[in-house]
Amino acid sequence: MEKFSKLAGIVACIELSNIDTDMIIPKQFLKTIKRSGLGKGLFYEMRFDENEKLIPEFILNKSPYNESKILVALDNFGCGSSREHAPWALTDFGIKVILAKSFADIFYNNCFKNGILPIKLLGEEIEKIINFSKNKFLELEINLKKQTIKGSEINLSFEIDEYKKKCLLNGWDDIDLTLKKENLISEFEIKNNESWLEPRRNE
Repeated sequence: MEKFSKLAGIVACIELSNIDTDMIIPKQFLKTIKRSGLGKGLFYEMRFDENEKLIPEFILNKSPYNESKILVALDNFGCGSSREHAPWALTDFGIKVILAKSFADIFYNNCFKNGILPIKLLGEEIEKIINFSKNKFLELEINLKKQTIKGSEINLSFEIDEYKKKCLLNGWDDIDLTLKKENLISEFEIKNNESWLEPRRNE
């Protein structure tokens, strides 16, 4: 997983609450276990019409929002099923930060495991960002170390769990964290194998 320290980019706002994981990546894209290529399916039913042509009005189909790294939404982002393909699709599309009033717990934790920084903000802070983005292209700088969000007339701070912050800053996913215990795991396996062999030696 890539390290995350700070990021600057254009904000894309989707003014919806309860964006569930089926909206983020529909079920027909769940056949693969590969993380690459899922960006095409991101918000598929919102981005494409029945003829699989891009819907020009949808924000992520417009330039420069089609290259946005920062997504803004309202309440309960990532609710629904616990499919890990949802953060995979967001990452593959290029989304690295999600700002919302609240997140579904499982999705929130999955984001950190896949290099995405989900930030919970107050309702008035989200509304402020949305309102500014309506008048012009809004570029924000997200600084994880300082826990700040800065842009034109935007100056906010955010809270984050220290352990999750450390994992993102160092690029540690579950596999990396497991490998850090490789010596202890090896010692356990050796002792465990010896305990299985011990009765046979006494026979």
